[in-house]
Amino acid sequence: MLHWHTRLQQWMPPGGHIEPDEDPVQAVLREIEEESGLIAKVIPVQRTAAFAYPEQIPAPYTILIEDIPGPGERHKHIDMIYFCRPVGRSEGTVAADQTLRWVSEDELKGAEALDVAGCGVSARVPDDVRELALIAIEVARQIEEISPKPRGA
Repeated sequence: MLHWHTRLQQWMPPGGHIEPDEDPVQAVLREIEEESGLIAKVIPVQRTAAFAYPEQIPAPYTILIEDIPGPGERHKHIDMIYFCRPVGRSEGTVAADQTLRWVSEDELKGAEALDVAGCGVSARVPDDVRELALIAIEVARQIEEISPKPRGA
């Protein structure tokens, strides 16, 4: 799922900033719920160690560092990339101005422009977003293949 970021004028996955006293996993799950109304879980991309303390959280798939020009001081934006999958719907509502779109693997592979609903705009998914989305689909597919199946499935 991608959303049209009106300020940046591009397709992006849900995400945002980490709040005080929030870890990166809590932040990504909160942002997904706030922006889409979906409850999600992180798809782990590596094993955690066997010790019980201190607490461990899933590691991101990768971390991106972007130069951000701006009207003020230039700065670096650090993106922790987590792969997630929906597990339910929130009881809250989604902001009316949020343009969300489920994007298929074929659409991502085709790298064609996607229409932004209701505003007559089409835009290609940025290469980094497209490539990471395709990797996420593959990782999710592999997890499905190795996960234990319920009896009778």
